[in-house]
Amino acid sequence: MLPALPPPSQLRRLLTGSLILLALLLPLSLGGCGGVGQPPRSVLLSALGLQIDLTQGAIAQALALEPAGPPEVSRVRLEHQESLAIGEAKGLHLNGRFDWRLAGDPIRVDTPFDLYLQRGERGQSWRLAQPTGSSDGLNQDWLTYPLPLNGHSG
Repeated sequence: MLPALPPPSQLRRLLTGSLILLALLLPLSLGGCGGVGQPPRSVLLSALGLQIDLTQGAIAQALALEPAGPPEVSRVRLEHQESLAIGEAKGLHLNGRFDWRLAGDPIRVDTPFDLYLQRGERGQSWRLAQPTGSSDGLNQDWLTYPLPLNGHSG
């Protein structure tokens, strides 16, 4: 014979408490997947904004248009992170999702991202890195763009 189930109100409280605990622990487990050297959220926001700016600028130039103002980037959700070498320096390959909108646009877009960041020599700065192919057929070539130092906290 099976034991009696608790009353519905008690089950609801137990389930709600479990969900709250899971919601609190989930960011810790996701943040821990990258280990030491994960960039601060402000660096991710800055890198994503710069990546959008660079893309907008290239499109505007190709179409002979004025580029829009800086995008508004928010709600970064990191899903995967791995270490790799970018040139001679340490780097990270990051995947996830983020919300953003163009300057003056009321529509916010939820978009996946694939981002490469290169760590500064002394670990005090970050650079956005973009793969450009291989000039020698063996090694990946990269273009890198500095991110503001105020985006780093530690």
